[in-house]
Amino acid sequence: MSTVFILQHERPETHDRMEDVKFIGAYSSRACAQEAVERLRLQPGFRDYPDDFTIDEYEIDKDHWAEGFIVL
Repeated sequence: MSTVFILQHERPETHDRMEDVKFIGAYSSRACAQEAVERLRLQPGFRDYPDDFTIDEYEIDKDHWAEGFIVL
């Protein structure tokens, strides 16, 4: 089984703005993704929200959203 580690920065929705999600990259290990977090958390914007990074592990060649969706 091969996996990839997806790094994103996500600020939740508030009363005055929509949810803000930035796809940062895909990494071969959690350690590589964490190194990217350490580099980026000093950059403009990110430094104001340093705890809003997420790292998620995904299996390659597998559907991770298979239910469909409803448009509201």
